[in-house]
Amino acid sequence: MCRNIKTLFNFEPPVTDEEIRGAALQFVRKVSGFNKPSKANEAVFFAAVEQVAAASRNLLSSLETNAPPRHRAEEAATARARAAKRFPG
Repeated sequence: MCRNIKTLFNFEPPVTDEEIRGAALQFVRKVSGFNKPSKANEAVFFAAVEQVAAASRNLLSSLETNAPPRHRAEEAATARARAAKRFPG
């Protein structure tokens, strides 16, 4: 799994279209092997990003849970603490 793709489900405030598109872009970059596509592949690359983003939006809007929403600030603080422990100094 690409480390830059973050979990987007069940957060307060809810996920934004920008966050969904960012995750889709990272996924397409990982799958294609291109950080930035050539002019010849640009149209199909960005079409794939939009298709993955649309599928992700559909998935996120269809998922259900009984768990209370997680708070972004708390999750970010936990991630920073975990990173500081793994990479001291």
